[in-house]
Amino acid sequence: MILSDRDIKKYIQEGKIKIEPAPNFEEQLGPCALDLHLGNNFKMFKPSNYAFIDVKNNHNGELMEEVIVGDGMPFIIQPREFVIAVTKETITLTNDLMGRLDGRSSLGRLGLVVHSTAARFDPGWTGKAVMEFGNLGIRPIILYAGMRICAMTFETLSNSAEIPYLKQKDHKYAGQSGAVGSKITEEPK
Repeated sequence: MILSDRDIKKYIQEGKIKIEPAPNFEEQLGPCALDLHLGNNFKMFKPSNYAFIDVKNNHNGELMEEVIVGDGMPFIIQPREFVIAVTKETITLTNDLMGRLDGRSSLGRLGLVVHSTAARFDPGWTGKAVMEFGNLGIRPIILYAGMRICAMTFETLSNSAEIPYLKQKDHKYAGQSGAVGSKITEEPK
C-alpha cells in the first residue's frame, strides 16, 4: 500500500521514515509523495582512451569525474549527457517499508530524465538517493543545487523483510553520501 500524505507525516514523526534534514511539509509534501532536493555532488563521464565500458573491469576512476557545486549554484547538463547526482536529503527506511523515486513532471517536460532505472529503495536502506540524469532535449538544462528535483513515494510491505538491504551480502550502495558510480564489477563473476 502506498502511503498517503497523512501517513508519510506520521511515519516521519514516529521515526519509521527518517529524513535529514527534516522536510518542510508545506513545501515538500504532496498527496502521496515527498519532494526531495538536488544535492551538490555529481559524477559525470569524462573523455577517455577507452572505446567502451567493460562491466567486468573497474574503470570508474578513469571514466568518471566528480563535480561539486555550492548550495544554490548552477549545474549544466548538456544534451545527450548522462550524470549521476544525489539528493540533499539522507533517507533511512525501516525493514517493512520501501521507497520509490520519480522525476518531476515539470522537469520531464524539459527533456530531463531524473531516474533512468533503479528507482526502488529496498527495506532497511539508508543513504542519499542517487539519481541517474539524462538530458533528452536539444538544449543544455541548468539545474540548481537545492532545487526540488524528484519525489519519493513509500510503500508498506506485507511483512518485514527477512533480509533487509543492510543485511544483504552485496549491499554495495548502503550509506552513500555522494554520487557513486556503478559497482557492477564487485558482483561475483
